Amino acid sequence: MTAMIGLERDQSTNPLDIIEQILGANEWAFERRSDGEMAAEAPGKWCDYGLYFSWSHEISAMNFSCAFDMKVPAGRREKLYELLSLANEKLWIGHFGLDSDEGVLVFRHSVLLRGAPSASAESLEDMVDIAITECERFFPAFQFVLWGGKAPAEALQAAMLECEGEA
Repeated sequence: MTAMIGLERDQSTNPLDIIEQILGANEWAFERRSDGEMAAEAPGKWCDYGLYFSWSHEISAMNFSCAFDMKVPAGRREKLYELLSLANEKLWIGHFGLDSDEGVLVFRHSVLLRGAPSASAESLEDMVDIAITECERFFPAFQFVLWGGKAPAEALQAAMLECEGEA
């Protein structure tokens, strides 16, 4: 992600203002739908990701989701649910889920900001960066289960291999 050096440190109560600056600094397409909603698209190594930010002033919470550009057929969801459970055990922040209506894989995370004047640009940038990093890390495991016919534990193990050196 682009370093936030030089971005305005606004003490606004709406963190979407800061998210707008982050998205602009990365030159990602976005649409500010209202004071409480924003959608964006971020490029990844495996696919493009749909980012969705929702701010609730009433509960001082930011809900964030990062959707894969991948639809899961109904007939393949059972094994995917098992993989999602295994993958979620490896996460410190956020969780993977499946939008049951659309059949789209998503990474979700919420941030509570009650009592804070505003979220920092760094913490919001980290929120987006962590989501994309985790989506990129687990993407191969999802592909192995959905299209490669691998068992969830086997797919996760294969995707988590750390490669060293050069071929």
